[in-house]
Amino acid sequence: MNDLFKSVIITLAFCSCQNNSEMEIKIFETSRNGNKLKELKEFNISEKISEINLKTYKKYQTITGFGGAFTESSAYLLNQMSKEKRKEILNAYFSEKGSNYSLTRTHMNSCDFSISNYSYSPVEGDINLEHFSVKEDMDDIIPMIKEAMEVSQDGFKIFASPWTAAPWMKDNNEWKGGKLLPKYYDTWALFFSKYVDAYKEQGINIWGFTVENEPHGNNSSWESMHYTPEEMTHFVKEYLGPQLEKDGKGDLVILGYDQNRADLKKWVDSMFENEESSKYFDGTAVHWYDSTYEFYPDELQYAHNKAPNKYLIQTEACVDSEIPHWNDDDWYFRKEATDWGYDWREDEKKYLHPKYAPFNRYSRDIIGSLNNWVDGWVDWNMVLDTQGGPNWANNWCVAPIIVDPTIDEIYYTPLYYVMTHFSKYIRPGAEVIEAENSDPELMVTAALNPDKSIAIVLFNEGFEEKSFNLNLNGFSKSVSISPQAIQTITLEN
Repeated sequence: MNDLFKSVIITLAFCSCQNNSEMEIKIFETSRNGNKLKELKEFNISEKISEINLKTYKKYQTITGFGGAFTESSAYLLNQMSKEKRKEILNAYFSEKGSNYSLTRTHMNSCDFSISNYSYSPVEGDINLEHFSVKEDMDDIIPMIKEAMEVSQDGFKIFASPWTAAPWMKDNNEWKGGKLLPKYYDTWALFFSKYVDAYKEQGINIWGFTVENEPHGNNSSWESMHYTPEEMTHFVKEYLGPQLEKDGKGDLVILGYDQNRADLKKWVDSMFENEESSKYFDGTAVHWYDSTYEFYPDELQYAHNKAPNKYLIQTEACVDSEIPHWNDDDWYFRKEATDWGYDWREDEKKYLHPKYAPFNRYSRDIIGSLNNWVDGWVDWNMVLDTQGGPNWANNWCVAPIIVDPTIDEIYYTPLYYVMTHFSKYIRPGAEVIEAENSDPELMVTAALNPDKSIAIVLFNEGFEEKSFNLNLNGFSKSVSISPQAIQTITLEN
C-alpha cells in the first residue's frame, strides 16, 4: 500500500505577481489505464487545451469531512481477518498515508448491514431505559472504532443513525416499517442521550446524529421507521432537542431528513420553516439513491439557501444491488452495474437508473456535490465480502474494500482510490473555492485547506485524454488527464 502514496515533488516558480515564491505541485491520478493514485510529472499536452482558473477570493462552504461507515458487517469481517490484514485495512482508511478519513457514520440498533436484528432497549415497556445496553456492539463495532482512533493522527468525527426503534415502541410492533408511537417519543429521545453516554464510557465521543435513516422507508425490506417531514420536525423540536439540551448535550449535531435528494425541498421547508422549527436542527443529511447519474444541483442549492449556515452532508452512498467483482478493476469503469431502480423503480422514473460505471458514479457525485454546497460526503460500508455482505437482509452491495476472509486477502477496488482523492487532500476546515472551467466535459472542484494548500480534483469521464492550463494569479501550469480518470492536484508554498 505505501508505494501508492509515494510522491515526487515538482517545484515550480511563481511569476512576479506571486512574489517569485516557490510553489510545490503534486499531481495524483487514478485511471482505467491502471494508475492508482500515481504521481505524475510528465504530460502529453495537446493543441486543444482548456483553461481552469482558480479564484481563492471566491469562497463557498467549509468542509466537514469525508469518510465511510462503521457497520456491524464491516466490523464482523475485520474480526475474521488476520491481525496484519486488519491493521492494513484500518491504516488504509485512517492513516495519513492512506485515505485519512475525517467524517464517519455508524448505526444505532441493527440495520440491514448487521448480522441479525437487535436493539439496545430489548425490554418491552422499559420507558426509562433502565436496561439500555450497547453490549451488541462490544465484540465488533466498538473495537473497530477504537482501533481506527488509534491509527488516525488527526482524529475523525462520528455521527450515529437509527434505522428503527425496538419493535415494542412502534405501531406495528415489527422491525420493518411502521411508526414510533407518540407515547414513546420521550423514551426514544432519551435513547439518543443514553447512547452517547454508553459510547463515552468506551472512550468514544459521538459528534452528532441523523434523526432517522431513510424516513420514507424501504418497502419493508429491512429495519425502518417512518416519519413525515412534519412528524420529524415535531419530534426534534419537542423531544430530541430538549432532551439533549437538558442532559447537557446541546452541542451534539442533529441532522434532519437522511434520504434521497429528489425530495429535499419539502423536508427543508418543514425543518427550517421558522426559527422555532429550526432551533435544534444543525443541518440536513442526504443520500444519492434516487438516481445513478443525477446529483440534483437544484435541490442541493435550494436546501442550502433555505438554511445557509447549516450543514448539508451526504451521509450514505454505495453501489447497491450488486455483488462485488473481485480483482477486476476494469468492471468498475464499465457501464454494466445496475441498482435497485433498474428493476424496481416506477416506469416513468426508470430513466434515472441506467446501467452505469461505479467509478464514474462516485467521481461525478462527489464533485457535483461539492460544487453545490455539500460540505461532507460519507460512503456506506468500509469493508464487505465477495458476496457483498454479510447481512441478514441479503441486501448485497459493493464497498471500496472487499475481503475474502477464507484466504485472508484484500481487494482495493477503484472506488477506494476515488474516495482517497478527496479525503486525503481536502481536509476538514477547507473552504471550497471557485474553479472556472472552460471544458464542459471535464468536472472540476477545488478547495483551500486550513494550511493554505489548495486541492483541485478533476474527473474526465470521456475516452480521450484532455489537456488544460491550471491558472492561479498569473501562474500557469499545463497538465493532461488520462481518459476515464480522476486526478488530484495539490499546490502549496
